[in-house]
Amino acid sequence: MKKSITKLKVNLAVWRFFLLLPFTLLPFYPLSPCPAQEVVDKMVATVNAGVRTDLITYSDLLWQLALQPNTSIANPSSEDLNRALRLVIDQRLILQEAEKLPTLAPIADEIRNARDQLVKVFPSAAEFRQRLLRVGLTSEKLEEILEQRVRIEKYLDFRFRNFVLISQKEIADYYQDVYVPRLRSRSPGQIIPTLEEARNEIERTLTEAKIESDTDAFLDSARERAEIVMLTPDS
Repeated sequence: MKKSITKLKVNLAVWRFFLLLPFTLLPFYPLSPCPAQEVVDKMVATVNAGVRTDLITYSDLLWQLALQPNTSIANPSSEDLNRALRLVIDQRLILQEAEKLPTLAPIADEIRNARDQLVKVFPSAAEFRQRLLRVGLTSEKLEEILEQRVRIEKYLDFRFRNFVLISQKEIADYYQDVYVPRLRSRSPGQIIPTLEEARNEIERTLTEAKIESDTDAFLDSARERAEIVMLTPDS
């Protein structure tokens, strides 16, 4: 199994915010970390050049890291930066498709809610604000990023969630083959919920798994079609 986007499971909403989907991209030029206090912006990559959201900069990578809790931004490693680059590329690929559907444009309340939910995954609002300051992420730029992420979330719902169908047989098979054995292994002696009692939980689990699988396949296809150009530092 490939790794999923911080996997489809902080819960799906947080997963979509971080967009840590499977990575099968081109090799990357090594990205050297820079001190957080002296960020010298530079172009890092283009994704389908000519599209409005094609350019990725070093700041984009720092902002991606800053918006992920428990991620160091003081002196990000090359591994951290390359991981962030992969995430941002995946975000741009989905966003470029989402922007083709004007009806998915977020409204102000959706963006405010997205910000509130994002702040909650950090220890405190003060720490969240401090991280933004350290990487030069202004409130205006944060709103733009949140607008893009909400648009991506709405696109994924439109494209995948609305078409997920879970059969009664799938639920019953999962209950017998996965749910019951897992519960017995983790909590011996615990009373096992009946199939009817567990049905809604299992249906949610299978729905998210199908969305994850469909999104993985979509991104694999998008990467194959995309023109992703890694830029050398002097490009």
